[in-house]
Amino acid sequence: MLEVKGLNVKRGILQVLWDVSLNVKGKEIVALIGPNGSGKTTLMNTIIGFLKPFSGSIIFEGKEILALPPYEIVKLGISLVPEDRKLFTNCTVYENLILGSYGVKTGKMREMLEIVYNLFPILRERRGQLAGTLSGGEQRMLAIARSLMSNPKLLMLDEPSQGLSPKISLEVFKAIRRLKDEYGLGILLSEQNIYRALKLADYAYVLETGKVVLEGSGSELLNNEHIKEAYLGV
Repeated sequence: MLEVKGLNVKRGILQVLWDVSLNVKGKEIVALIGPNGSGKTTLMNTIIGFLKPFSGSIIFEGKEILALPPYEIVKLGISLVPEDRKLFTNCTVYENLILGSYGVKTGKMREMLEIVYNLFPILRERRGQLAGTLSGGEQRMLAIARSLMSNPKLLMLDEPSQGLSPKISLEVFKAIRRLKDEYGLGILLSEQNIYRALKLADYAYVLETGKVVLEGSGSELLNNEHIKEAYLGV
């Protein structure tokens, strides 16, 4: 579904990504792990079109998308849930969801609305409430739901459990699993909870200082000595 090949990205004069390559298949969860500042957010922002690399290739369903603006990439079927949520806090839950469905036909919009309410029932209860008055966990659920309203084939999530209680984090991870198992989405997941991410992932890449230094199945990396020592405290 998604092929990233030899991606090199700068921010100003500083190079952030170095020859990064990865693949995400349909109905697969791919985890992107690494320390803060390793380039995970930069990679996702480049895939969605917010940043442009100085070399490399990004192919989605056989089509090169590097030259496309973000709104065209979203139309093709990629959606990003940013780390800082980017909600319209003075709009209601329902209004945020509808804004996320811009360009989606009415019938499909209603279908996606039922899907997100099924995933996160609290959003149906809160649909008339201002987004800015929701709890942190509810805001995270709304950010994910709003991205789903564009009817993506590939969903990218940047630190979805950040700042959440263990209970709410577990709900979010269960929803991510359902998106793969029940709805067939491809998922690219950047996550600081390394253990949970690798338990969830079919495949994973480790980014350090802007380079892919390890890759393998989630179970393989859970048993990797470097991962145990550097990230799991074992």
